[in-house]
Amino acid sequence: MKIAIRILISAGVLAALLLLLPWEELRSAAVRMSAVVWLAIVAAFLAGHRLGVVKWRRMVNIGRARLSPMEGVRCYAAGLFANLCLPSIVGGDVLRAALAGKATGRPEAAVIGGIGDRLCDMVALSLIAGVGAFIARTGLPGWGANVVGVLLIVGVVGAALFTPLVLRRPLMSWPRRLRRSVGRTLVALRRLARAPRTAALVFCLSLVIQTAFVLLNAWIGRTIGIDLPLGVWFFAWPLAKVAGLLPVSLGGLGVRDATLGAILVSFGVPMAEGVVASLIWQSVLIGGGLVAGAVWWLLGRRRTARSLAMDSPPVAAPGRAPQGHA
Repeated sequence: MKIAIRILISAGVLAALLLLLPWEELRSAAVRMSAVVWLAIVAAFLAGHRLGVVKWRRMVNIGRARLSPMEGVRCYAAGLFANLCLPSIVGGDVLRAALAGKATGRPEAAVIGGIGDRLCDMVALSLIAGVGAFIARTGLPGWGANVVGVLLIVGVVGAALFTPLVLRRPLMSWPRRLRRSVGRTLVALRRLARAPRTAALVFCLSLVIQTAFVLLNAWIGRTIGIDLPLGVWFFAWPLAKVAGLLPVSLGGLGVRDATLGAILVSFGVPMAEGVVASLIWQSVLIGGGLVAGAVWWLLGRRRTARSLAMDSPPVAAPGRAPQGHA
């Protein structure tokens, strides 16, 4: 029932955008994207996720899972492909954690590591959005700049005051439905605190990857005719991505596109061009996910062939009787 509702919300938002926005503006913006540029963006997207494999594997191995590089690529590719099929990005995280837990025999390390990895990504996104909001505030009307300034101050003060209180709150005082998620999050934070070098490396990789994705979206925007400072993209894209992560749509489809278009309107960009830029990024996600699915399939076949070769009995040399027989 929940999945059906998310599908209906995504389909409804997309249908509303396509019906209400001028079709000629949508078409003219879309045809400006060349196939060569699109393929280059997909390649850069996959390169960013290759760094994501390193980051995620480091987090999983904090729990002594000993996940090998090849298995890390296989599990991560499975999760990236699953994002195309499952109703939210969390489904991909669950699949890669399940595969990593099966491969290492340490499912708890895979789950906690995945939560820690996602937390680092969210903190990196928040930091990028805050820096972008500070830079881009001058491009907003007077009231808009004031609102952004107040929100930044409230966000910093709120994080400083409430984060310690949340971390110290007893687990039994949380609602029963949230205890498992909160408990796993607290364990992930404690493991990060016990491995400060790994935590710093993972956070830096998160910043690099998310920054690269913002630059790729700015490249898409520039290609289809959106001429905005980079600071605006560093403000708008993380907010649109966070909106897409809300569990109200099918993987953020429709919601993320409408959010990005609405934010860019404040900076003088036609709504149609902002929506097209987001839909092109959605096509990059689909293309990258399909490549990841192919990698998962190929590595799975290779792993199966290796297991069969190790399990098969040795073949006796011609002319020699097997040992233990007359």
